Order: sequence, then structure tokens, then C-alpha cells
Amino acid sequence: MTAEFRGIRDAGAGHQVAVRVPVAPLHAEARVSSPQVSQRLAGHLMTVLERKDEWLRARGEDGYEGWVHVGYLEAPPAVPASGRLVSLGCTAGRPGAEPRMLPLGAWLAPEERVTAGEAIAAEAMARRFPRDGAAIARTATERFAGTSYQWGGITPWGADCSGLVQSTFALHGVGLPRDAWQQALEGRDAGRDLASLAPADLLFFSDRADCRVTHVGIALGGARMVHLALGRGGWAVERLDDARDGYVQALVGRFTGARRLLPDGR
Repeated sequence: MTAEFRGIRDAGAGHQVAVRVPVAPLHAEARVSSPQVSQRLAGHLMTVLERKDEWLRARGEDGYEGWVHVGYLEAPPAVPASGRLVSLGCTAGRPGAEPRMLPLGAWLAPEERVTAGEAIAAEAMARRFPRDGAAIARTATERFAGTSYQWGGITPWGADCSGLVQSTFALHGVGLPRDAWQQALEGRDAGRDLASLAPADLLFFSDRADCRVTHVGIALGGARMVHLALGRGGWAVERLDDARDGYVQALVGRFTGARRLLPDGR
């Protein structure tokens, strides 16, 4: 461990800390062998709720809580967010240091410079990623194509169903809670007609007897959906009207409803 835990030796309840590594896992308990429940990315802030030795229970900007080791953290930078860069999948490095790979959505450190890939200024995000249904659907299909399924993951390096949804919408300036059942409480009812759903509507599914939501996907229009599913091994685009695909038919049988998050459905 570096001296002074990189400026957070005394960080306790109420303090803010920043993620210093490309991806920091959030654990269910204060031990490395406990399940990963989510992730936080480089440059993102967390608020400390509790401390146990070198573990902090902290809340991310999305309200989600988990245990994170101090080795992943540092004191927040003094540079305002408006003056920083957001990774769109890049390699960046500090002067005199080895470059590092940063996933989609991570924040570059103030002194880092891009050596490969792309990063854009924070104030340019709204132009690059507008709050438009077609644009959101395109981000989910293009930016996450080929992503493997990883429980608790939120990046194209590995993600789960709700991680895909949360990260995609966040790029477009729409904040969503972390879990699928929480996302099902957002927006307004979009009906159950799969063919009439607009791009970026959210589709919800359950494999439980009590119908509690356990899976989510993003509508693409025309009864098509993009999602990250364990049954597909990761990212997939489904035609929900395909009667010949047994997986699709089982999925449709678990459909519980859809929600529309954008005001005009586009």
C-alpha cells in the first residue's frame, strides 16, 4: 500500500473518495472473496458510509452501495469535471508512467493524455450522445457488441443486463438505478405489444414465481431487443417474434412489461 493510502488514510463516514484504477469492484462484504455486486470506474466519486480496516462501504453516484478496498481509491482531484476527459475506450498515460487502458465511461486523470483510442471533453458528451431513442439503441448495439456476461459488470469489458442499461443511458445523460428491478420502477408504462415498442424502451422479464424482475433489455423497434444475457453468454440482439428460436420463446414467456423513459418515446 502506498503512503497515506493515496490521501485517504483517514477517510471515514461522509468523506468523498475517487476511483484511481480503470475498474474497481464493489463487493457484497468487506472481503475480496465475497461476490462482486457492481463496479465503479476511474475518476468516479463515492461517498464513504462505513470503514472496516482497509475496506470502505461506500455509495456511488448512482446511489448503489458496496464494499471497496482502499487500494482502488484516492482523494478526489481538485480539477472540476467540466475540465476533464471521458474515455470512449482508450489508452492514456501520465508523463513518465506506463499508459493504461480505460473502459467506456471512465474519467481520465487530469494529467493523463490519450495515446490510443478516444476520449472526449465532458461538455461534449451531450452532443455526442443525445437523449434520443435511436441514438441510445445505437450505443447499446455498437459500443457493447461482443461484451461477455459478467455479474456486476458495467463496461464492454464485461457486464450484466442492468449494467448494460445503466451505462448506456448514463452516456446519454439519463441516470438510472443499478438493478433491473429498480429500473422497472422508472419512466411510464409502455404496454405489452412487443412490435410497437419504441427504440430505448426497456423490456423487463422475470423467472421467479412472484414475478419480481430479474432481467432487462433495450428495445430497438420492430420487436427487436438488445441485451446481455447469461443464456447467450453475453451481448445479443433478439428478434422477439421469432417462433423458431426456443430461447426467444422462453424469454417472451417471462416478459412482464415495458417502460418508456424518454418523454416523447424517441
